[in-house]
Amino acid sequence: MVVLNKIYTRTGDDGTTALGTGERRPKYDLRIETYGTVDETNAVVGVARAALGANFPEVDAMLGRIQNDLFDLGAELATPDDGAPKSYEPLRVIDSQVARLESEIDTLNADLQPLRSFVLPGGSAAAAALHLGRTVSRRAERLMVELAAQEPGTVGDPALRYVNRLSDFLFVASRWVNAKGEADVLWVPGKNR
Repeated sequence: MVVLNKIYTRTGDDGTTALGTGERRPKYDLRIETYGTVDETNAVVGVARAALGANFPEVDAMLGRIQNDLFDLGAELATPDDGAPKSYEPLRVIDSQVARLESEIDTLNADLQPLRSFVLPGGSAAAAALHLGRTVSRRAERLMVELAAQEPGTVGDPALRYVNRLSDFLFVASRWVNAKGEADVLWVPGKNR
């Protein structure tokens, strides 16, 4: 259980922060940048949920589950397997979370016509926020892949699959809330030449 009764601790005033293992790292460390970007993704998903309002309860419920999953992912990244014995089992993203996300992508995508052009981020405010979430999640994925290469064995395969599927989900959801793709803004190559 998490208890936050004091928000500032002053322990980061020296430019370091603690991982879940207790190890301190510089705030510019790749691992810190990675889970910070996962947190940023979560914040953008929150903005998208606010933009949805009460109009799309099924998508809002999916996004609520994603926000919780993103905290799981952040916890995994903040508590790398350092080989030391622990008095608790560190939280990890698992395959069923990936499978659920894939199922939700398929559910939303079933209502959409195939694309014949790239989609420009936009349409409704909710769709634009979901597109922003998609791009931030792609950055999180790039950082996770780099972290996995630099610190082998410390980023789980399900976590990597999850963040890869997340950007797909956010893309499909953006189209779905854009009148099931009818309000998508399509790219017209060379339109302004």
